[in-house]
Amino acid sequence: MTDTTTDPDTTRPVAYPQDRTCPYHPPAAYDPLRTGPPLAPITLFDGRPAWLVTGHTLARRLLVDQRLSTDRTRDGFPLTSPRLAGIRGRRLALLGVDDPEHRAQRKMVLPEFTLKRAAALRPRIQEIVDERLDAMIAAGQPADLVPAFALPVPSMVICALLGVPYADHEFFEEQSRRLLRGPLPADVRDARDRLESYLGELIDGKRTSPGDGLLDDLIRDRLEEGEIDREQLISFAVILLIAGHETTANMISLGTYTLLENPGRLAELREDPALLPGAVEELMRMLSIADSLLRTATEDMEVEGHTIRAGDGVVFSTSVINRDGTVYPEPDAIDWHRPARHHVAFGFGIHQCLGQNLARAELEIALRALFERLPTLRLAVPAQEIPHKPGDTIQGMLELPVAW
Repeated sequence: MTDTTTDPDTTRPVAYPQDRTCPYHPPAAYDPLRTGPPLAPITLFDGRPAWLVTGHTLARRLLVDQRLSTDRTRDGFPLTSPRLAGIRGRRLALLGVDDPEHRAQRKMVLPEFTLKRAAALRPRIQEIVDERLDAMIAAGQPADLVPAFALPVPSMVICALLGVPYADHEFFEEQSRRLLRGPLPADVRDARDRLESYLGELIDGKRTSPGDGLLDDLIRDRLEEGEIDREQLISFAVILLIAGHETTANMISLGTYTLLENPGRLAELREDPALLPGAVEELMRMLSIADSLLRTATEDMEVEGHTIRAGDGVVFSTSVINRDGTVYPEPDAIDWHRPARHHVAFGFGIHQCLGQNLARAELEIALRALFERLPTLRLAVPAQEIPHKPGDTIQGMLELPVAW
């Protein structure tokens, strides 16, 4: 890393990542980054230096720059937690490959994640949401909204889409948790191995007894035609299954917490339900649950007065980028009327979240039904007693006790 500036206030590295104090606000330690230049040096957990992108305009420019790679097998790829060393050498489909390979992979699955496809799935999503609310209400209060509602809704949706038996949800949800939160590298490796073994057996079974789902389509159209091999299909399945339920589950739970903690803004939604689609975008901006987008420079780059060297790690903090005051006036305030659609909570560029249309549909349907069915929904314990996730993983609630 080479720094061509001389002002120590702009170069003093901040330790990254750090935990949030409030689940829906960036860590207070990031405040200097929010008022400083759009690119700053940081220090990762292992003492390695990296660059942090904090400005909205710069982020959208660099996220489409092909000199920044998502390939996690490259030397210098930034790790934000020691447990991630457990899968450092493992390639990830979609998220961990660059063009042209990424473009070819994305093309294979894109038809299942279009806006039209998400719209067609809305009736089934509504059925799942209603079923889970029925079950939660029948079980009585108080309830933990995470296992009762926030997690099963997207799990059931992605299982239906992929053709994965929901009966196995406890297994793959637990392995997903271990893969994302460890705590040790060995846990991450073991969880990845278990998921790959499970999905490999599922794919083998589908080859002889096809079902109805995206995996079945990929087996018929891509695997049997020799366009991909079994290991590549397993890698596809791992990413789609994990990303398809973990992120949306955290948005449902943290979105609910945020609304309950901001009753004035919740009242606005109750009075005018037409605000909900825009509210989903504002919540995505505010919560920024996937807070670290990771890249490696493949060649030297001159950016904002700094030289990013080939092999340097570059991290995009979505929670800081989405609070850029030059783009979002009063960025820490919730405003259902602001045009928030150009946030980077889903990323930006070629790696922008494949499932964003589906996620929007799930969030809108889940939050609308939750507050319509339970108009007196409230936290069952003081907010400060409710645990949330650490800063080195997807942000969200570990539990969410509620009553009504």
